Amino acid sequence: MTRFWRLLPAAFVLAGGYTVLLAAQQGATFKSGTRTVPLYATVVDSTGRLVPDLQRDEFEIFDNGVRQETTLFVNENQKITVVVMLDTSGSMTFQIEQLKEAAEQFALRLLPGDKARIGSFSDKIIITPPAFTGNRDELIRAIHNDIQFGNPTALWDATWRSMDVMEGLDGRKVVLLFTDGEDNYSHKSYGSVRDRAIEEEFMIYGIGLRGTPGGGITQKPDGGLRRIAEETGGGYFELRGTTDLNSTFTRVANELHSQYVLGFSPATLDGKLHKLELRVKQPGLTARTRKSYLATK
Repeated sequence: MTRFWRLLPAAFVLAGGYTVLLAAQQGATFKSGTRTVPLYATVVDSTGRLVPDLQRDEFEIFDNGVRQETTLFVNENQKITVVVMLDTSGSMTFQIEQLKEAAEQFALRLLPGDKARIGSFSDKIIITPPAFTGNRDELIRAIHNDIQFGNPTALWDATWRSMDVMEGLDGRKVVLLFTDGEDNYSHKSYGSVRDRAIEEEFMIYGIGLRGTPGGGITQKPDGGLRRIAEETGGGYFELRGTTDLNSTFTRVANELHSQYVLGFSPATLDGKLHKLELRVKQPGLTARTRKSYLATK
């Protein structure tokens, strides 16, 4: 996909009269006075390989089971804002250097216009540097110098804090979470975090590491991580060792830079949660996107 930074998907509600935006050469148009619901979609084939070259008419959008007209289609790179949150609880003591190297691979693959912050969570939550940046050197320095160890795993508090620092920002807002354990320290519940992510349109990616020792037992990643990734249109990858850490963080970066942007204008804004479904007409292809949206004005 070619790079394209001029279209800002968050500015879907336009003020005054009829305004027409042309998205690159895709012919995507939308009018003021209506709401466009954006869907960021990852398409893969039966082997899991990314499929980046589909056209608008190969997709079908359904809102509560009713097919919708696709009013927006962009097949170009869109900028991302991302918080990378790394589990640094006690069970990660012997894997932390591999984890830092893998997170560095993600930072190195950020494109112009992308912005990120790096975080760590245990019994304390740290997000650094002080502001979002696209400076890779600064992010890599934060990965190696600023994250801190602790003991428990405050996964859902860390997710909530990540959403806090992106609140009010435009565009695609992504939280990338890595953990090897179940949450055992958060004040926020999985349900409250999931509901906020859906309502405020955050995309959650999860990387889970299974099998690290902690407190005399074998660790496994929190089951809610897969569920929230599926609900919000992100992705979930579960590993049984650190061998594939680098390639998995790289895969997430590639996915984020290979997503389609589709949109439709709902006929009814009833304030309720609506079920979303995105289908691809070609056999053997699967589109992954968020499963619901809140139909508010």
